[in-house]
Amino acid sequence: MIKILLVDDHKIILDSLSLLFNLMDGIHLAGTINDSRKVMDFLDEHEVDVLLTDLTMPYLNGIQLSFMVKEKYPDLKIIMLTVNDNPELILDAYKAGISGYVMKKAGKDQLERAIRKVNEGELHFSNEVMKLILSGKQTDENREKSKLLTKRELEIIKLLVKEKSSSEIASELFISLGTVETHRHNIFKKIGVKNIVGVVKFALKYNLTDE
Repeated sequence: MIKILLVDDHKIILDSLSLLFNLMDGIHLAGTINDSRKVMDFLDEHEVDVLLTDLTMPYLNGIQLSFMVKEKYPDLKIIMLTVNDNPELILDAYKAGISGYVMKKAGKDQLERAIRKVNEGELHFSNEVMKLILSGKQTDENREKSKLLTKRELEIIKLLVKEKSSSEIASELFISLGTVETHRHNIFKKIGVKNIVGVVKFALKYNLTDE
């Protein structure tokens, strides 16, 4: 049974989604909260597998809440359920540790699929959300950064986005683990990031994936 906590400042949303969750087999609504400041207390007292939260809320917005939750409960999965389609905010939410981003206009099937996927440790960003992320215009600086990447580095970036480990990349590209690590170091340096999250954000924003 997947235990869900739903956070939204609009009671009508909480009530509507509560009815919707009753139609999903194997998914249990552990609680609903309309004040984001009360989330941490609830998590301290109840077992929750997936947190569904709105983005725009009073007191703590969804991104601030996600940072707080992941700091104390790093294994808890978070899905952003919102009407907000700002590409920069979607990327900020990803940086905060969310595993999925679902628009409120999505249907029951997509929401249920997102919950099951993130509960299994996967990411869920719908095609619509991916298009929003990729819709941002490149700056001249970042366009030049992209041009600096070699064909091999672009191949590795695509595999990093798919959450491949260095050993898996080495096996797939038929190169040594040391060569993969060298390429990773060069990629970080060229695009000005410090970790894999930075690489993924860069790849998504500038359409360097296979999607």
